[in-house]
Formats: sequence, C-alpha cells, structure tokens
Amino acid sequence: MERLSMYLHRDKGGLWLTENERDNLKINYRIKEVVFEQKSRFQHVMILDSYDFGRMLVLDGAVQTTSMDGHIYNEMIVHAPLTLHPDPRKVLIIGGGDCGAAREACKYRKVEQIDMVEIDESVVVASKAHLPEVSGNLSDPRVNFIYADGVDYAKKVQGEYDVIIVDSSDPVGPAKQLFELSFYQSLHRALKEDGIMVCQSQSPIFQPEIMSETYSRIDSLFLQSHLYWAVVPTYPGGMWSFTLGSKRPVDFSRIAAFDKQTVYTNKDALTGCFQLPQFVKALLEEKKSIHI
Repeated sequence: MERLSMYLHRDKGGLWLTENERDNLKINYRIKEVVFEQKSRFQHVMILDSYDFGRMLVLDGAVQTTSMDGHIYNEMIVHAPLTLHPDPRKVLIIGGGDCGAAREACKYRKVEQIDMVEIDESVVVASKAHLPEVSGNLSDPRVNFIYADGVDYAKKVQGEYDVIIVDSSDPVGPAKQLFELSFYQSLHRALKEDGIMVCQSQSPIFQPEIMSETYSRIDSLFLQSHLYWAVVPTYPGGMWSFTLGSKRPVDFSRIAAFDKQTVYTNKDALTGCFQLPQFVKALLEEKKSIHI
C-alpha cells in the first residue's frame, strides 16, 4: 500500500480516503481523483471525486459533504427553522463554508440578508469553484461573507437576527466551542424576541451523549426546544440529529405552506422529522431535567 498523504493511500484497488470515525470504526472511500488540495491557516482542505458519493469536501481527513447527499443535510438544517419562523428577514449562518446552507436560505424571497460567518475562506473558495452541486457557485447579493471566528462574532451581536443556523463540523478542536453552553447563550442574545436557532447535534447512534447534552443546553435557554432528524448516508450511522431552539412557541402548522423547490425536503419530511424514535426520546428524557 502506497501512502500518498496523511489521509490518502493507494493499493491495487486504486486511490482511497480512509476516515477514522472512532477507535473501532474506519470508513474507506474509493477516490477517482484529487480535484483540489490545500493546507490553509486552519486545516487541510481537499475536494475529492469519489466513485459512490461524487465530489466531496474533506477537512482534516473528515468528509463534510458530498454532491450525492449533501442536499439532505443542507435542506433539513435550513428549511425547518426558516419555515417555522413567522417572518424571517435576517439570517445568520455560522460555519457552512461549502455554501450549501446559504444556497438553501436564498430560496426564501422575504429573506433580506444572510450573514455567513466562516473562519476559513479557502473552504468557501474551493467549494464555489469545485463543488457546484453543493455550493451552486453561490453569488446571491443578499449573502454577506464574513471570514471570522463564529464564537467571537456571536458574542458581539444582540437582538439582530430572526434565524441563526449553526452548520458546524464535529465537536473536535476549535469546533468544540460551538457546542458549549456559553456559545448558545450568545446565540440567544443575538436573536430577536421571536428568534429561532438550529444546530446539528450529531448522531444519536454513535454520539448520543453529545446529542442529548446539546439538546439539554439549548432546552435550558429557550422557551421551546425540539430535536429532529434526517438520514444522511455519508455520516456514520446514517441517522443525523438537529436541535432547534425558539424564543416563542413554535407553530408547526406553518409547514403546510412549504413550497420550496428541493430534492429531499417536503411537507411530509418536515412534519415527520420531529417524530422521534423511542430510543431517541429516552436519551432526551435522561437529560431533560439536567441543565448543564
């Protein structure tokens, strides 16, 4: 086996990316070619063309999104909060360097401004240039790219946003701050009085502690909190969770008006995603009374 870099190797079967998910779990992706590779100030950035998932964004050896199923994650993290908010005009996206979340938010004509705070500009540049299936080569004038630390940015804002979407990577290294209670407190302050926030909260199968802890922290701050889920094949276990916090009671009847052009999300998917399997309910109940 020929090792080409820290993350890629070649054997008789071709070129492979090996993603180390857990101590006992590794995922191998057969790769057609390396489309883009760069070591930025913050991380190792690659766009790879794979056989089964198409082009994929890989940061520090971990697959973030792919052209085959990236739309599922991006549609679900965006359309739930923007559909449930009564009048979303100003949106903040923290992370989301692949531009997929911002692309979905642009489908709402009433939205006047989308501030996308991404720490690593190279991710945005690479995604717009080499991952059009996800980014759509985003060029909507309502999107304001802010290259800064999302945690620091959120601390400086108060009562400004209708919806905040936290499209973060796994809670490892710098991204760990995006799962802390203090960060959610900043988001609560940054929202208007009827504001809604949402974040990805990991796999209920492989990271149940992170999921339930995220839910508990958001539940301790917001009038209402709701966990929902979707199946994203690229992610370990397939099943992925999102946690929504709202300063006002959530009116789920708004889902009936959903009319965006999407690949995965529709009225039924938005309604059904809030119906939780029993084991997920049990995990949340264990944390329900513990505010961390």
